[in-house]
Amino acid sequence: MRFSSTRAAAPPVGFSAALVQGLAPDGGLYVPQQWPQPALALLPDASKLPAVAEQFIAPFAQGDALAGEVGAITREAFNFPAPLVPLDADGRLGVLELFHGPTAAFKDFGARFLAACLTRIRQGQARPLRILVATSGDTGGAVAAAFHRQPGIEVVVLFPKGLVSPTQQQQLTCWGDNIVSLAVQGTFDDCQRLVKEAFLDPTMRAEAELSSANSINLGRLLPQAVYYAATSLSVWRRHGEKASFIIPSGNLGNSVACLWARQMGLPIGDIVLAHNANRTVTDYLESGTLRPRPSIATLASAMDVGNPSNLERMTALFPDAATLGAALSAVSISDAQIRARIRTDFAARGQVWCPHTATAAEAYEGLAPQRKASGRWVLVSTAHPAKFREIVEPLIGQRVAVPENLRRLFELPSRFSQIPATLAALRAAIGQG
Repeated sequence: MRFSSTRAAAPPVGFSAALVQGLAPDGGLYVPQQWPQPALALLPDASKLPAVAEQFIAPFAQGDALAGEVGAITREAFNFPAPLVPLDADGRLGVLELFHGPTAAFKDFGARFLAACLTRIRQGQARPLRILVATSGDTGGAVAAAFHRQPGIEVVVLFPKGLVSPTQQQQLTCWGDNIVSLAVQGTFDDCQRLVKEAFLDPTMRAEAELSSANSINLGRLLPQAVYYAATSLSVWRRHGEKASFIIPSGNLGNSVACLWARQMGLPIGDIVLAHNANRTVTDYLESGTLRPRPSIATLASAMDVGNPSNLERMTALFPDAATLGAALSAVSISDAQIRARIRTDFAARGQVWCPHTATAAEAYEGLAPQRKASGRWVLVSTAHPAKFREIVEPLIGQRVAVPENLRRLFELPSRFSQIPATLAALRAAIGQG
């Protein structure tokens, strides 16, 4: 299997090379040259998530040095569940809980898979690997946890100063050792821009091999496609109907993962992207004109993205707004709607949503009644509400229980530096100024 750049100006590479490089030399994102079509009847039950992951990902590693390691990698990475919890009596609505990993966010799946791959690829390498990761909240914590104390690998986490929740900031800055945390004086888009500039900077590439653990990295998206494959297959086998997903969306990695699973023949129906007030994608689908813009700070901070990188992967499959709009739909949810949905669903269902999951729940409520009744709908819950206690607790009027994995992180000291949003400042912060 080979992987090409979305910009078509870089040579195709194999699986390991795509993971190590992160971003293609021409600035594009790696996409598969072929789409394997797994035999659905042979895929294991969704409860056996590592086995599903092995069979789903193995074709992408075919012919690569990691091909024989895929089973061990998936057993290492997928060692926590992704349960589909019913929200009504007839099972027409459920919530896919993706927050049972070490840092209580969906990004644990991709981060742990990528770490398991890169540590194997890097064995015996003398040159250090430096992973640059821009985060709007959850990615950095998941990547830091996955790579903490891994030999020969340094992780540089860039997050927007003052634009993540206190709980998220603690997760981003409590590690030390081989994890460097930088609070950037700007937005997530500035953090993402710095990562892309660093990849193209000869000075930074001279000292260490650079890679990324953002969703621009192929190694993040493929494992995220696994839980869509497993969940849709479970719904199909139980009800004989396709699962339709409502996905909280920011940089679009999780959304592309669902599109890729459907592209491979999994029984997935509608895909609805639930955005916050950052309307780049919704406006593109409505107007046909793509206009990236500065990000807006919202309650759903991990989705505060004005120029989503993975839109480039979407347009590789669907090259204009009309074809993309036929493949999925998108809505934007305001902070007022997020607050109201958290209150309402706690009172009506006893469910405690994080602000991101609340965008999906609100998007579902906005569907036409006939559309609701004609499908099997899955709300994608991307983070545990305890990561946003400052927002959620006043709305529901009670404390949110903190999982033990998060509680342990709160006890560690916080270490980070502040930098302006310039490449020179990034170089200086990691000793290359």
